[in-house]
Amino acid sequence: MQRKLIIIACLFMLPALVFGQRKKKKAKHKTKAVAEATVTRSSNSFRVVPLGVLGGIDESNLSAYMVAPTGSDNYVCLDAGTLHAGIEKAIKEKAFEGRSEKILQQNIKGYCISHGHLDHLAGLIINSPEDSAKNIYGLPSTLETLKKHYFSWESWANFADDGEKPALKKYHYAPLQPGTEVDMANTEMQVTAYPLAHSNLTSTAFLVRSKDNYLLYLGDTGADEIEKSQNLHKLWEAVAPLVAEGKLKAIMIEVSFPSDQPDKTLFGHLTPRLLMNEMGVLAQLAGTTLKGLNVVITHMKPPYRTITKIKTQLNYANRNLQMNLIYPRQGQVLEF
Repeated sequence: MQRKLIIIACLFMLPALVFGQRKKKKAKHKTKAVAEATVTRSSNSFRVVPLGVLGGIDESNLSAYMVAPTGSDNYVCLDAGTLHAGIEKAIKEKAFEGRSEKILQQNIKGYCISHGHLDHLAGLIINSPEDSAKNIYGLPSTLETLKKHYFSWESWANFADDGEKPALKKYHYAPLQPGTEVDMANTEMQVTAYPLAHSNLTSTAFLVRSKDNYLLYLGDTGADEIEKSQNLHKLWEAVAPLVAEGKLKAIMIEVSFPSDQPDKTLFGHLTPRLLMNEMGVLAQLAGTTLKGLNVVITHMKPPYRTITKIKTQLNYANRNLQMNLIYPRQGQVLEF
């Protein structure tokens, strides 16, 4: 009789034991899933804070992107069309804590200026009296424009360490040679410059490296077919191995006009059609799909109905390549 009672008790307990084991397995699986998600998040290599994202008319929101390795407070600013207004916006968006003056003076360790147009450097000029000592990186032609036309005493006080005297020596011009990587002072990053064709002048692409990870930022550029240039093709050849190896975390590239903009009025800029053509060249050179590649669309020109049109055309044209198109918003952090 006692034996029967034990067997009956075991039968009643069996479902509870099975359920307990399943619950345990589920909990274990859940823990593993959380761990995997944490690994995915921690695999981000760069933190990007857009201080300005547009391509003209709104002087409070012009091309400028702070970039640092994940976990670091040592940023470089890729172009500097808008600084103070962009930092204030980033503080409101909780990208930073503290005063805007502190972010400007202590967190921005240097500037990479792609070319000499005002919408890419006006913030640097206007904020120079309140800024701290740091480097300005650029191709020699870009630095020469700053020296002759902006920090010249006729246009503005010379806050640099070269050019018209007296030189106030706050900024140091750090010329970049195409294809040669250099350390960026007081950061954990390196940069390599590549020339771009932008109508009547030379613009720049900056390939930023943090350890074994890369981010590519392009200043204003026209398509090779319009500019009668091979600059973009040479750039794609340089970064194609990084795309193939999954080391290029993001491409930040301009699209200024919709695809129906006449070629003669592009003035060295891209459209959705031209961008997709160039991305097709990159995919071919990399020998791999660009599916999921982060592509940040910069420098879209107002009015906003035009920007909406550009986005619609990009999303439609992206059906084949299936890149991860990102439309940055001023002050809102991007992580790659």
